[in-house]
Amino acid sequence: MAGTATGPRDGGAARVPGVQTRMLAAKVLAAVVGRGRSLKAELAATLPKLADSRDRALLEAICFAALRRRNVYEQALQRWLQKPLGSRDADLMGLLLAGFAQLDALALPAHAALSATVEAARALGRERQAGLVNAVLRRAQREGFPPARAEDAWPQWLLRQVRQDWPQQADDVLAASLQPAPLWLRVNRQRYSRDAYLQLLREADIAAEASPLAADAIRLQVPVAVNGLPGFAQGAVSVQDLSAQQVADALAPAAGAHVLDACAAPGGKSAHLLERDPTLRLLALDVDARRLQRIGETFARTGVGAHARVQAADAADTAAWWDGEPFDAVLLDAPCSATGIVRRQPDVLLHRRAADIDALVALQARLLDALWQVLRPGGVLLYSTCSILRRENQQQVAAFLARTPDARIDALPEAFGHDDAGSRQRLPGEQDGDGFFQARLLKRH
Repeated sequence: MAGTATGPRDGGAARVPGVQTRMLAAKVLAAVVGRGRSLKAELAATLPKLADSRDRALLEAICFAALRRRNVYEQALQRWLQKPLGSRDADLMGLLLAGFAQLDALALPAHAALSATVEAARALGRERQAGLVNAVLRRAQREGFPPARAEDAWPQWLLRQVRQDWPQQADDVLAASLQPAPLWLRVNRQRYSRDAYLQLLREADIAAEASPLAADAIRLQVPVAVNGLPGFAQGAVSVQDLSAQQVADALAPAAGAHVLDACAAPGGKSAHLLERDPTLRLLALDVDARRLQRIGETFARTGVGAHARVQAADAADTAAWWDGEPFDAVLLDAPCSATGIVRRQPDVLLHRRAADIDALVALQARLLDALWQVLRPGGVLLYSTCSILRRENQQQVAAFLARTPDARIDALPEAFGHDDAGSRQRLPGEQDGDGFFQARLLKRH
């Protein structure tokens, strides 16, 4: 069925409208589905290969739609193919998923979707399978796909956990997690007031509205490419979800405070804090030295780089980086399961394993215990995750409080989500925000 590939012909594809986009989408999906790669990382490496913002938007739309409906499409392939695709056919699988997404979820014109996707098979060096791609896509066009239950996209172990943690809200969580996320902007106070930036958007015919839940937040009614946003390159605004923007309100450091962002990459939350108060003495850490470049780029674009230090370090290994001066405020936006941002990272449902949660819970506890030691008496530590699992969130905080006599929780207001023993949990899609957890912890004098 699959035959022997002759090697990709990227140059030819680049000269045929639409083919390069489908070919690159197939490669992204092959990497994500076939090789366990991160969708976010693959898109970051692939999108710059397309010069036209419309092509970049289409590539993203194809990949997201294919992953959200992957189970349905793979079941169709099991019925329609005489022999299942092998491990060497990841790019062919990716191309078929991309084709299905165009015909089904995106409802693109069938002729254009078919012809460009079949030609992409040839561009990928799959000349012998071009006929197969054509036949399978035409069958999909004729027969269509059955509706899918939102829960079918979730692995059973994770589905059980969500239903256990949120029995009343679980169906809404599952449905919201498969919907496209809105585009939220954070206005840089050092450049514009929110009202002034809303006026710029109106002048650019970009429909948007302010949120009462976060002072710098604007939601676009229809997403646009960032290069179409007024002043984006000059740091006037950043893309950041409503829930993530509320971190600055929850931490609320005093003017000029000594602040630690312990897991800072890509730097959006640190930049937000500094946009609000350039007098903060902020240290941004990240364990991955390669991600420091992202922090640097964020700081440079927003204009806050002069007010912060950036360092590669394991935040839990305080002996390796701490100079002994206590921090007034610590932000621990901890590594987590990312179950609150499935709508932005649908591959979470493909890659996450039950054993990952055990490892993440242990890492979160280690970070909490270590960072509590660098916080001054009277200081605040904000623990946050983009998870909806109580093991990582409320139960993690409860265990920390039980073993830490000088810690107490400072309850956050209703604007931050559901109350959970003084901490707050927003579930995916609520107030159009991502699933996000925050607990404000005070250190007794």
